[in-house]
Formats: sequence, C-alpha cells, structure tokens
Amino acid sequence: MATITELLKEMEFEAQTTRKMLAQIPDDKLDFRPHPKSMDIRALAIHIAEIPGWISIIVEKDELDFAGEPYVAPPVNSSKDLLELFEKSYQEGYNALRNADEKQFSKPWTMRAGDQIFSTLPKSENIRHTYCQTVHHRAQLGVFLRLLDVPIPGSYGPSADEMEQFNQAN
Repeated sequence: MATITELLKEMEFEAQTTRKMLAQIPDDKLDFRPHPKSMDIRALAIHIAEIPGWISIIVEKDELDFAGEPYVAPPVNSSKDLLELFEKSYQEGYNALRNADEKQFSKPWTMRAGDQIFSTLPKSENIRHTYCQTVHHRAQLGVFLRLLDVPIPGSYGPSADEMEQFNQAN
C-alpha cells in the first residue's frame, strides 16, 4: 500500500504542472509545428492529456497492442478541450491506481504493435514511465510555447516568466 500512496502523490504533483501547461496553449496555435518532424501542438497536447489514462491500462491489462487497438485521437479545438480530456484521463488513471493490487506490480507489462515489441517492464516501472513521459512531453510543449512567446509556468520552481513578473512587482 505504501507504493500506491507514493505513486498517487507523485501523480497529483505532476498533474498540477500539467494543468498549468495545457492551460497556456493559445487556441489559435493548435496547428503550430516548429519543425516538419515535430508533432503539432494539438497532437502533442492530446498525448500529454491522455498519458495519465495509460495507468489504468497498465493496472488492468498485461499489454497494449497498437495493432489490435488502433488509436483515434479525440477531437480537441481549445485548451478547454485539452483540460477536460486531461481531467478525464487523470481520473481514470488515478482511480485505477488507487484501487490497484500492489502484488500485481511485479508482473510484466508489454507495449507492442503486433509482433514488434517496444517495451516489456514490470507494471510498477511502467507506471513510473508514464510520469517520465509526461515530464518529457511537457518539456517539448514548453519549447513550442516559448517559440510562440507564450509565458511558461514553472514546473519545479518558478519559470523565467514568473521570476520576471515577481521582479517587476517588487
């Protein structure tokens, strides 16, 4: 039970920053793509918003096979839509983790596309991996927003934008 409690606390902590980042996305910049090989902001933000839902998949299943479960992106046309998608995904993941049987955490969980295996790790490691994925993609989003001159909220302390506002107020 101690592991679940710690994972839930970490999930909530990261969710606070994710909400702030998603809320900063200008609705008229969802199609912005800084490079031809980059996702556009809409695709990146949808991915970020859906990541917490992966936890329910990890807890409730032993694998995710993209070949057997084709992905269809949900319609998103605003930061409000993104935040609603995030909250739904977050609640699914949080509830699954809260109700999980910690004894199952050592079982392997596989991500694949048919015969191509991307990863097989214990469920507990995959849960932590979702948190790392969130941080990684939030950082990408931060770069995209910076290129658009959108103020960046702090993650693990104040951002340069927040420090600038603080210094101007004093």
